[in-house]
Amino acid sequence: MKRQTWPEPTVPVCMQFTSGNFPPGEICEHPGEVNAYRHSSEEKRAMERATEQEVQELRHAAEVHRQVRRYAQSFIKPGISLISMTDRIERKVEELIMKDGLTRGQAFPTGCSLNHVAAHYTPNTGDKTVLTYDDVMKVDFGTQINGRIVDCAWTVAFNDEYAPLLEAVKSATYEGIKQAGIDVRLCDIGEAIQEVMESYEVEIKGKVYPVKSIRNLCGHNIGPYVIHSGKSVPIVRGGEAIKMEEGELFAIETFGSTGRGVVQEDMECSHYMMVPGGDKTQLRSEKAQHLLKHINKTYGTLAFARKWLDRDGYDRHLLNLNQLVEAGAVNRYPPLCDVKGCYTAQFEHTILLKPTAKEILSKGDDY
Repeated sequence: MKRQTWPEPTVPVCMQFTSGNFPPGEICEHPGEVNAYRHSSEEKRAMERATEQEVQELRHAAEVHRQVRRYAQSFIKPGISLISMTDRIERKVEELIMKDGLTRGQAFPTGCSLNHVAAHYTPNTGDKTVLTYDDVMKVDFGTQINGRIVDCAWTVAFNDEYAPLLEAVKSATYEGIKQAGIDVRLCDIGEAIQEVMESYEVEIKGKVYPVKSIRNLCGHNIGPYVIHSGKSVPIVRGGEAIKMEEGELFAIETFGSTGRGVVQEDMECSHYMMVPGGDKTQLRSEKAQHLLKHINKTYGTLAFARKWLDRDGYDRHLLNLNQLVEAGAVNRYPPLCDVKGCYTAQFEHTILLKPTAKEILSKGDDY
């Protein structure tokens, strides 16, 4: 068993925990009297033991996330280029997780959406964007072991004026986590999140703005190698009355905005993802077919970035990638933006609804 090196971590996480038992996240009881028996139920504990390997894989991925983000927080400063920042984060994920094809590695591109851009921005090759003192940046990256994904994000702001915006979103995310649990209705979580989020306001450059939940963004459940697996966790009232179920994995994420509280697709796209079964698509172009084969082998149904294709040697891929999108084999996920001039923030954790309790897998000392 080796100890991690700091300030730059260089020891793979599996070498720090050679027994295969990785640090648990924060354990909380499921809400509601109906769930009170779970914590001490021998039947539920037996069910939990049956899924121990999956839980350890998730804890492994979560520990990699914690150590990489601690490292990232040490070098994210005004003046850093976003391409350099995301490359450093992604290289460190690969090093600490001991990347091995689709078995372990990055779960999706590192998001670093700025200001009015809420999600799905990462720099493409040649992007010269530099982080400034007055930016509000959402850092969102994922790790995976055997397709068990941990999805976790935080917001960086150097200017203290934005602190109430960040506090609103962090508090709303933790309210969502508190409300989540087995047999809880998704609509009830959304209502609780919105109530907390919209109790805040923020003064920026002498003007007061109410903080709004971005109503068309939401949390989601996560499946093996599938980042959005069917259920959505709203962050406003009026969502579906579908219930969370035992054994499910959820990303609880909230987004707050000083703008309209609605996002739409805009700007150049950097995030793409092959649809399940997309590898079976027949294409007329041999080059497009070759690119699809590479995507399937290298990323499967995990999201990938255009700059990763450049790194893989496919530096003239855009025409062929667009053909894959048009054929329905690959989906594009452009940046999601509120109105220009506003500011958005995000906080996110991955939680597991175990039979006996819920575990906030990605919880750390930082948030």
